[in-house]
Amino acid sequence: MPKNSKVTQREHSSEHVTESVADLLAHEEPVDYKRSILNVTGETWDKQKDGDEELDAENRPAWSSKLQYILAQIGYSVGLGNVWRFPYLCQKNGGGAYLVPYLVLLVIIGLPLFFLELAVGQRIRRGSIGVWNYICPRLGGIGYASCLVCFFVGLYYNVIIGWSIFYFFKSFQYPLPWSECPIVTNGSVAVVETECERSSATTYFWYRETLDISNSISESGGLNWKMTLCLLVAWSLVLLAMIKGIQSSGKVMYFSSLFPYVVLVCFLVRGLLLRGAVDGIMHMFTPKLDKMLDPQVWREAATQVFFALGLGFGGVIAFSSYNKQDNNCHFDATLVSFINFFTSVLATLVVFAVLGFKANIMNEKCVVENAEKILGYLNTNVLSHDLIPPHVNFSHLTAKDYNEMYRVIMTVKEARFKELGLDPCLLEDELNKSVQGTGLAFIAFTEAMTHFPASPFWSVMFFLMLINLGLGSMIGTMSGIITPIIDTFKVRKEVFTVGCCIFAFAVGLIFVQRSGNYFVTMFDDYSATLPLTVVVILENIAVAWIYGTKKFMQELTEMLGFRPYQFYYYTWKYVSPICMAVLMTASIIQLGVSPPGYSAWIKEEAAEKFLFYPTWAMAILISLIILASLPLPLVFILRQFHLVSDGSNALSVTYKKGRMMKDISNLEDNDETRFILSKVPSETPSPMPTHRSYLGPGSNSPMEMSSAPNGRYGSGYLLASTPESEL
Repeated sequence: MPKNSKVTQREHSSEHVTESVADLLAHEEPVDYKRSILNVTGETWDKQKDGDEELDAENRPAWSSKLQYILAQIGYSVGLGNVWRFPYLCQKNGGGAYLVPYLVLLVIIGLPLFFLELAVGQRIRRGSIGVWNYICPRLGGIGYASCLVCFFVGLYYNVIIGWSIFYFFKSFQYPLPWSECPIVTNGSVAVVETECERSSATTYFWYRETLDISNSISESGGLNWKMTLCLLVAWSLVLLAMIKGIQSSGKVMYFSSLFPYVVLVCFLVRGLLLRGAVDGIMHMFTPKLDKMLDPQVWREAATQVFFALGLGFGGVIAFSSYNKQDNNCHFDATLVSFINFFTSVLATLVVFAVLGFKANIMNEKCVVENAEKILGYLNTNVLSHDLIPPHVNFSHLTAKDYNEMYRVIMTVKEARFKELGLDPCLLEDELNKSVQGTGLAFIAFTEAMTHFPASPFWSVMFFLMLINLGLGSMIGTMSGIITPIIDTFKVRKEVFTVGCCIFAFAVGLIFVQRSGNYFVTMFDDYSATLPLTVVVILENIAVAWIYGTKKFMQELTEMLGFRPYQFYYYTWKYVSPICMAVLMTASIIQLGVSPPGYSAWIKEEAAEKFLFYPTWAMAILISLIILASLPLPLVFILRQFHLVSDGSNALSVTYKKGRMMKDISNLEDNDETRFILSKVPSETPSPMPTHRSYLGPGSNSPMEMSSAPNGRYGSGYLLASTPESEL
């Protein structure tokens, strides 16, 4: 027994002993009750299992370097949305003016919540299930809901990587296969494919050659074997990256996180040298200040911040759980958040430089086509030669000359002008054509690249960049599933990873049938937005209001070595919950106002058409939202009514070589608090430990409260407590 214990002190003192046994025991050091010969709870000690748990706690995988960890977080947060969603929102919501609400919301919502997830993962060193079971067992459903949402997102996200793989391999030819419409033979006559002629070469290649899309979600059309093979390759890449945990995925991140920046910089330099690039960039950054007063702009900015950082998925927590506890996660949160923002701005510059070039090409094409119409009208005397300004040269007609000629004809032929079928051919109209998502990556951008010198090289680089962006996000998404499941249920990492990828591939076949693109749209629109918003709100409440903001700030001070800014105290406790509640309300209203439908490609019309989901598809849509949210109330009810154990009151006492621990599982709450901690319940120490030892599922928390000099194997008593509200 330690020399400074009260029992030892009494041996050399004549004072009357008045303190209770509980008071004496409260000052002793932790002991693992499972190792005792006599265990009054009847629980036997499994030496092999206990050894595995200790090994798991002490030898938890760790990042080989800080750089590897930062690259992993960047690779996870910087994804396809930065390239094809942020530029679209910028164009739609006021250009440069959109950056103001985005930055404001990044600071008051994104950064604090990102810091919160990094901190809890690093401190508790478990995946999302273990973290939220520890902080508030009744809200333990947060971790399970995160896993389900990660699964839903991973299903369709990997399909997008499969599409990119298909385009990547198709890029190794000149000319690019989507640069011209295919020629079909109709008897002895060779004609251009009608569907392609009525749309465009890149649009035709996307919808017909790549997806071979059906006319509606109700028409399955069977599996698209090309996309099925690409999906298999995509899941194989994810499996190879994840099979060894962070030992394998960490190495992949060196390439998958850095390569996209190399490509973006190359594209920016090349794009700035293209004719019309400046027009696109000026169009993007020209602020429309009136848009800043539109609530819809702020809602979309908040949603983009929310998804750009990967909040609520569990990937952030999983990655940070492999850190040392003294790592400065505040610096990490700030660095990754702003790198994510600047990446979005860089991608927007690239996109609008290229789209500015494309707009000039399309505008010149429009001028040529309409000039030929005017020449035809002049030759048939429909128009008088007097209407043509004398300086106009049809062999070298500029957009400025055409616009001047267009205005003159429109003024003179006002009554019959519409019958002429002339287009204004304004560059601004081309730049205002909003494209996002697959429309930007697989149609607009691919069309622009066909006009690049050495177009196959740029196409290979672009789609390799998309593959790496997607792979980095997929690694984080799968970590949000694999890490908490392995931590909680102690399954073999390799076996579970292989099984998870095979199962996901099998379920993902729904996305590679001919109607698969419509299911991708459904999952993207409805499977994650609302459930994740609820998850993040509950995360915020669990830490700020149940665990206690003051207590959490104190734990961060001990962990980081400095006290975080008071700014985080107020954002966690008041600002972020209110903003997230407003966002959730706006999302629900948006779901109610916007009719649940999708854009279908109609082959006969060679055009998109908005269709409503049929009844069975609506049932799937609603089921996705309910299923993703179901763990939240289910776990709460089960633990509230003690239908399943929440891991509390697991403290037992054993006798071995002078060590004693008493079973207190049946004590009253006040007695238990006094017995374990001190005479006064208010003196309860924080449940956040100073050591990272973990005694497995049988213990109350994933960490051991031990700071005594003779360590975890000395005589003493296991201290455990359930996080309680400070309110």
